[in-house]
Amino acid sequence: MSKDEIKLLLDEMYTGLKDYFEVLGWNVSTVKEEELGGSPDKEIVKYAKENGFLLVTEDRKPADLADLEGSPYVFVSKRSIAELIDSKIREKYLEG
Repeated sequence: MSKDEIKLLLDEMYTGLKDYFEVLGWNVSTVKEEELGGSPDKEIVKYAKENGFLLVTEDRKPADLADLEGSPYVFVSKRSIAELIDSKIREKYLEG
C-alpha cells in the first residue's frame, strides 16, 4: 500500500492536526467533517472501515473496536506522546 492509497480519519481530539497532515501530503478528513462528531465509537469505526479510512485516535476503545473489526487504525497513547516530548527535551537541553 502506498501513501496515496491511505485516507486518514482523525478522531475528534486530533481535528486540529488536519492542516499538518495535509502539508505532509496525506489525504485526511476528520470525524467532524464526516458528520460523526459525538457519535458512538462503534459507529465511527464502522464508518471508517466502510469508507476505506485509517482511523487515528488517542482513545483505547475505538482502537480496540477497530482491531476487532479488522479495520486499520493508529492508536497514539498518552504514554507515547509523553515519551516523544521527553525525548525532545533530552535531545534539545540535556544531550550536547
